[in-house]
Amino acid sequence: MAKIKTKRERVKFASDNVAGACPEVLDAILKANDGDSTPYGNDKISTELQDKFSEIFEKEVIVFPTASGTAANALALSTMTPSFGNIYCHKLSHINTDECGAPEFYTGGGKLVALPGVDGKIIADELDQSIGGKGIVHHTQPSSVSITQVCETGEVYQIDEIKQISDVAHKHNLNMHMDGARFANALVSLGVTPAEMTWKSGIDVLSFGATKNGCLAAEAIIFFKKDLVGNIAFLMKRAGHLLSKMRFVSAQLDAYISNDVWLRNAKHANKMGKKLSEGLAHHSDIKLSYPTEANEVFAKFPRNMIEHLNSEGYKMNEDELDGKSTRLVAAWNTQDSDVDQLLEILKNSN
Repeated sequence: MAKIKTKRERVKFASDNVAGACPEVLDAILKANDGDSTPYGNDKISTELQDKFSEIFEKEVIVFPTASGTAANALALSTMTPSFGNIYCHKLSHINTDECGAPEFYTGGGKLVALPGVDGKIIADELDQSIGGKGIVHHTQPSSVSITQVCETGEVYQIDEIKQISDVAHKHNLNMHMDGARFANALVSLGVTPAEMTWKSGIDVLSFGATKNGCLAAEAIIFFKKDLVGNIAFLMKRAGHLLSKMRFVSAQLDAYISNDVWLRNAKHANKMGKKLSEGLAHHSDIKLSYPTEANEVFAKFPRNMIEHLNSEGYKMNEDELDGKSTRLVAAWNTQDSDVDQLLEILKNSN
């Protein structure tokens, strides 16, 4: 006999992945479905996407749409890291903890060198001291650096931090990759331009995230250096990410970056994250683990509160890799009432 649920399941705040696609993106998919179109990214929407991203980034860029963030990260890193190369990243980074060895697989054996950093961020001096073994045949070779924006503690790399890390990487002739799964959230948090947060700060290749902020399944690999593109087209085909009906991914990205949809969605998610953070901070027995700088809130909850929220249908994620936090995430469609409801339930947990 099926188990009867006594409480409504509430997946709000479990992740920004729980949210559906925003109306603009869904409308774009329906329009792309009208009639026939050239396959494998040779359609009009996909080819024009290049110019739209170039305008946004104030630089001629080369864009390859993908359907997942893991694919974007692993394929981007495979263009700049040989099978005997090192990828320097934070120990909590998504590529190190949540991608099931995809970066190692797609690079053909590239080694992730995990750095402790501080509060989820790589520190430039630590990176500088960790890079070594260049030219020594017994060692894997320093090849690339990857940072996550927003990072895995919900904090945002400041522009000067990105520049300092990029300067170290380029001093050692390494390439810079940014995992921008929550790129828009970081961008509106900093109040800077896409160019300022990427190539003007030393980023060579960007994994541009959109799925968490209103798309159905759409990410992009964006190259700011043409010489790094290399064999990416063949790598994507071999990996199963040269989609025959690419126009449906490109249409999502096109709608997402048009009319400031992506920025509006991110601003709203960040606003809801801030409201939730401030509400939690009013509880004397809840401690914020890190500053809330975008749409993710990390906090330490007493056991009774966690159990009460779970009994009310929430799925409290207690498995954060920092070992001390529970994560709550606001999304583009989170409402004030959603935040108010969770905070009200917390009042009754004692």
